[in-house]
Amino acid sequence: MNRLNILTFPDPRLRKKALAITNFDSALEKKAKNMLFTMYEDKGIGLAATQVDIHERLIVIDLSEDRSEPIFIVNPSYKVLDDTPVISKEGCLSIPTFQQEVPRAKEIELSYQNLKGQAEKFVADGLMSYCIQHEVDHLDGKLLVDYASSLKRARIKEKLMKLKDGKNKN
Repeated sequence: MNRLNILTFPDPRLRKKALAITNFDSALEKKAKNMLFTMYEDKGIGLAATQVDIHERLIVIDLSEDRSEPIFIVNPSYKVLDDTPVISKEGCLSIPTFQQEVPRAKEIELSYQNLKGQAEKFVADGLMSYCIQHEVDHLDGKLLVDYASSLKRARIKEKLMKLKDGKNKN
């Protein structure tokens, strides 16, 4: 498997909306497995295809401690079952070192396709619900920093640009 490059804020490609997937083939499976490998390598719990410059509606998630329960989610959509706002403190592989409190729906019903193109659905709450909502935001071009104040957004952009400049000098 190949480790993919994760785009970091403020890269404009993170704002590009992902397109629906129509081809369920070995190339899709390879993309999904490379995304999963990348997510594990970077110690994440979820990764959207747009974060690795693939602008297709594909998400990988694994909330298990031993990394044994990956979920491959193609063309996701969800409906809110319980809109009681829960404040979720979230991080993001595309915005290293940044955390933001985000209001999320407590419970959702996720509809999606698996890697074979078969329709599936399940009810998610807690961390799974928040993770799905976070990753679907990515597919829609919305980022964690969008939930922050403009001042905080400017500070994190400046900090990440300095980090990136430091890496480019080495």
